[in-house]
Amino acid sequence: MPIGIDQFDDAPGETLEIQTGTNAHTILSFLAEHRDQAFTQSEIRERTGVARGSVGTTLSRLEDRGLVRHRGRYWALAEDDRLAAFAAQTAASSASTTDDYYSEG
Repeated sequence: MPIGIDQFDDAPGETLEIQTGTNAHTILSFLAEHRDQAFTQSEIRERTGVARGSVGTTLSRLEDRGLVRHRGRYWALAEDDRLAAFAAQTAASSASTTDDYYSEG
């Protein structure tokens, strides 16, 4: 669906739009939950369930956007202001899911 040119012009240029349910969202969410660690592609695949052939491609695309970084075999979340809100949202979502799961109903 098209948007008006005023809405287009007024939209912030540095927003982070990662659609829920995509490989990119899954990997970024995982890395955001583990900001203090770096992982190999195999570890990311095992921990997220993203298909083997998709992990490397997704990480490369995220790196091109400045959202992840890597050294050698290890990948981690980048230091990017756009990720602060994403990480906070991921943490809040995880806490909410945990609360829902363990709450007495």
